[in-house]
Amino acid sequence: MKKNILLIGGSYGIGFALTELIKEEANIFVASRTSENLDATINYIPFDVNSQSLNAEALPQKIDGFVFLPGSINLKPFKGIKIETFQEDLQINFINMVKVLQSILPNLLASENASIVLFSSVAVGKGMPFHTSIAAAKGAIEGFGKAFAAEYAPKIRLNIIAPSLTDTPLANKFLNNEIKKEKAAERHPLKKIGSANDIAEMAAFLLSEKSQWITGQVFHVDGGMSTLSVNG
Repeated sequence: MKKNILLIGGSYGIGFALTELIKEEANIFVASRTSENLDATINYIPFDVNSQSLNAEALPQKIDGFVFLPGSINLKPFKGIKIETFQEDLQINFINMVKVLQSILPNLLASENASIVLFSSVAVGKGMPFHTSIAAAKGAIEGFGKAFAAEYAPKIRLNIIAPSLTDTPLANKFLNNEIKKEKAAERHPLKKIGSANDIAEMAAFLLSEKSQWITGQVFHVDGGMSTLSVNG
């Protein structure tokens, strides 16, 4: 029997790459503002996570996998960041996720082995200038995720992916020409930037039966940036 997988966001970037990877083996429900790129095999639910509550009637009673994809990238010097920016980053990356997760918790508990995948950032574990706002918001996800995984084991597994800069629409302003892409690639030990598919492959693994003995972990899919020195 196919699993029911819910993605918040999923019509482009990592979410779309993930739907393409697993659509043959799962019933996929994508809740997002647009259905752009999604084909007829995807169950689309119109949803703006910033202003709406998720329509429970549009969801299956049992959800086997949940992936929360909305995020932000605000890179600014700390002295110039307004408190509203910290609040917005926390809202987009963390609070909105908590609201959705609370609303679908009964559906996840109805599954025999539900899996949740959330997203952090390499900037949480590796101090990086100009990342104070986004690192704080993503750090909340890591702290929450480990506590949630402990509370709901063994019924629900929760794991987190912490990428470095990835070539997606969200990161377009940092990678919108070849010079920027080359400089970004040089900062990584593997001398390349990540693709949406690189991250989606890890998410697909964490949703699958192959990861049944993994929970409460943060996976650094980051070209080696979090642990290796490019000058070594």
